[in-house]
Amino acid sequence: MSGIYIHVPFCRQACHYCDFHFSTNLSLKEKMVEAICMELKQRKSYINEDINTIYFGGGTPSLLLVDEIQKIIDEVKGLYKVIDNAEITIEVNPDDISRNYLKGLKQAGINRLSIGVQAFQDNLLALLNRVHNSEKAISSIKEAREQGFYNITADLIYGIPGLGKEKWDENIQTLIDLDIPHISAYALTIEEKTVLGKRLKKGHFSPEEEENVALQFEDLVSLLERASYEQYEISNFAKEGYIARHNSSYWLGAHYIGLGPSAHSFNGTSRQYNISNNHKYIEGINTLKPEITIEQLTDLDKANEYFLTRLRTKWGCDLGDIKQKFNLEVDYYIDTAKSFIEEGYMIKEENFLKLTPRGKLIADKITEAFFIV
Repeated sequence: MSGIYIHVPFCRQACHYCDFHFSTNLSLKEKMVEAICMELKQRKSYINEDINTIYFGGGTPSLLLVDEIQKIIDEVKGLYKVIDNAEITIEVNPDDISRNYLKGLKQAGINRLSIGVQAFQDNLLALLNRVHNSEKAISSIKEAREQGFYNITADLIYGIPGLGKEKWDENIQTLIDLDIPHISAYALTIEEKTVLGKRLKKGHFSPEEEENVALQFEDLVSLLERASYEQYEISNFAKEGYIARHNSSYWLGAHYIGLGPSAHSFNGTSRQYNISNNHKYIEGINTLKPEITIEQLTDLDKANEYFLTRLRTKWGCDLGDIKQKFNLEVDYYIDTAKSFIEEGYMIKEENFLKLTPRGKLIADKITEAFFIV
C-alpha cells in the first residue's frame, strides 16, 4: 500500500531554524489548494495501489481552512481507493488549535495530529521564533484530547543553545505526563541560510557543544524507555499501537506521491521532485507543464537509500534484501559491518544488521560507510 503527502507551503511567520520551503505570503493559498487538487488528477497513474496514509505537512498546514482540507481529502478519495482505517495526519501549530477547528478536522476525516511543540520554555520558543508559548502548547494538547484526538504526536527539539539538561528533561517529562502516545525529537540543525545560521555566522551565540547534545539524546532515550515508549526509529518513540504509519512507510521503502511545491515522490524505480517555488508550481500545474526533476534509481542507488533509511529503525537492514532486491553481493556489507560490531556500534541478529544505542549516536557516520558510489 502507498501514501500521499501534501506539502502546504505557508506559515504565519518564519521559524528561525527552518530550512523547508514555505512562504509567509498567504495570498496564493486558495490557488494552491486548487493546484494540489489538479496535480492529484494529473498524476493519478503515478501510483496504482491502495492508499494507506495521507499526510498534510509543511509549512503550516493548519493554516488551511477545514473546507480546504476536506476538498483535498475528497479529491484523494475520489481518485484512489483509500483503505477504511487509513491514517490521516495533519501537522498543527499549537496557536492554530481551537475547539471548533478540531471538530472540523475530525469531521473532515483527520484522525492523527502532529503538534509542533518544540519546547516548553518561553525564552527558547522566542529564540526559535515560534508563535505559541508554553501555556498554549499544553492547553492545545489538552483540547485535542477533549475533542477525541488520541492518536497524537508531539515534536521536541534538543541541542538548543541554553536548553541544558534540566530543561530538556522537563520537556520530555511534560509530554510523558500529558500521555502523548508518540514523540518525535530532533537535534537542532543550524542551516546557513536561516536566521539562526546568519546569527551564528555573526557570532551572536555559540552552538551547543556536541557532547551536551549527545547527552540530551541519551536522556531522551532513557526517560522514554522507562515510560514504556519504544524507540522504533532514531528520532521517533511510540507507545504500543501508535507507531506512525506514514513516516514508517518512508523508512520501509513504500511508494508514495508528494503533492505541492518541493514535494518528493517515489514509485520504486525513480524519485520525483516538484519545483520549490509557489508561483511556478501553480503555473506549471495550470498549464499542464509542471516543473519537476526525475531521478532514475539504479540498484546501487536503491541499496544506498535502503541502508540510509532502514538502519535508523528498530527493524534494521535485511541482508537478504541486498541480494534479492538489489542484485548485490552481501560480502561487502558483512565486511563493512565487522569493525562496527567489534566496537559495539552494531549487532548482527540472524540476517539483520542493527544499530546499538551507541551506534545511534553516530548513525550518519555508520550509514555513510556502507554507501557504494
